[in-house]
Amino acid sequence: MKNHLLVAITLMSIASTTLADTVTVAVAANFTAAIKRLAPVFEEKTGHQLVASFGSTGQLYAQISHGAPFDVFLSADDSSPQKLIASGDAANDSYFIYARGRLALWSATAGYVDSEGAILNTTAFTRLAIANPKTAPYGQAAMDALTKLNLLNQVQPLLVQGESIAQTQQFIASGNVPLGFIALAQVMTLPPRERGSYWLVPAELHQPIDQTAVVLLKAKSPAASRAFVDFMQSAAAAAIISELGYEAPATLQ
Repeated sequence: MKNHLLVAITLMSIASTTLADTVTVAVAANFTAAIKRLAPVFEEKTGHQLVASFGSTGQLYAQISHGAPFDVFLSADDSSPQKLIASGDAANDSYFIYARGRLALWSATAGYVDSEGAILNTTAFTRLAIANPKTAPYGQAAMDALTKLNLLNQVQPLLVQGESIAQTQQFIASGNVPLGFIALAQVMTLPPRERGSYWLVPAELHQPIDQTAVVLLKAKSPAASRAFVDFMQSAAAAAIISELGYEAPATLQ
């Protein structure tokens, strides 16, 4: 009887190991802190492992288009995943919004940026950081906001571009650039004493930053990929996403 029980436990262990897999996810840079919070929860709930690669949405899209071996793409926009569906690189039925981002004008210096963003109308700064609008949706949102505020021509000579929203934050955090536009989530994930000062840019000043995801058709781990997509639409994931400064999918319906 004991031998039979030992065999049964061994078989269950082998089956569990066989079912567990690794999902490789291409993640937009602004979602770095969020995926680091979400990954261990996903792994605990499913038994699968998650490996993430970070970059600007444009950079990741280009890599995927050239055959990079990712299973899932977490984009910071809604158009890149749709283009992958149209080109036959992603599954149409896997497309969904996993978060809506908010744009913030941020300085690492407390009190430097007021709650209305009035500093943009002054000459108190000589450089302004934004992410490359051609590859980073938050960079395009910043350009939209500056255009609607009739400030783009005024600040254009002062713009310093980061290749991703993560690099843009680094420019500001280092003090090399006094302020700039980043994702609100990047501010909210900092320790309170490091949050400096920020203005939450009104959503009507730019197009919605709907961050969407797809499973890639060349995914080497389709079961783990689908499990990750299901997890990202769960209440557990939504709670973490909301806590980190995004609007979770449930609030967008």
